[in-house]
Amino acid sequence: MFGLTVLDYSAYIGLTAVGFATANILIGLLILGRYSPWRYWPHRRFDIFGLHRWTGYATLGFTLAHPLPLLLNRSPHFRVLDIAFPVWSPLQPLWNTIGAVALYLLVFIIVTSLYRIQLGRHLWKLFHFSTYVAAAGLFIHSILTDPNLTGHGVDYLDGGKVFVEICCVIVIAGSVWRLRHARKKRVAERLARIGQPAAAD
Repeated sequence: MFGLTVLDYSAYIGLTAVGFATANILIGLLILGRYSPWRYWPHRRFDIFGLHRWTGYATLGFTLAHPLPLLLNRSPHFRVLDIAFPVWSPLQPLWNTIGAVALYLLVFIIVTSLYRIQLGRHLWKLFHFSTYVAAAGLFIHSILTDPNLTGHGVDYLDGGKVFVEICCVIVIAGSVWRLRHARKKRVAERLARIGQPAAAD
């Protein structure tokens, strides 16, 4: 269809997964910072937790679907085992294994989130921070693999690679913002306890 190959389908599905993963992490950072869509922009009530949950499901779904078109590729030929355990992958086994680890972590994160009440908030939150490890694996896999399976070097200025690189920078910037916000909040709370006004930015 439209002249797309199975490798093109795999690449586009993977880029979609990266886009949803970026959105999911940014929404999670807002939730962690106690962002309220009613108090702040867009000043409307909507289920931000539900949005976070469904972007997570979409990330997992597209990540699971991403390697499946490779089963239809003629050369090199990928078996189900090559996809499930890419250490035996015919090409790029290291980067594919990193991608598989990211996928398995996503499954772990979503399953533990379904049982967060039974696990308890502290343990669940500890598990949930592995999202950042999964995201790192997803970005490393997406940037360093050759989607055309030519065995050539990575073209970092390829359109798909640039999209992933931008998403990676956005996630890093959002994480830095969250850390700075948390630090300022701790300082303000500490000053409030001792009766001193917090310093202005």
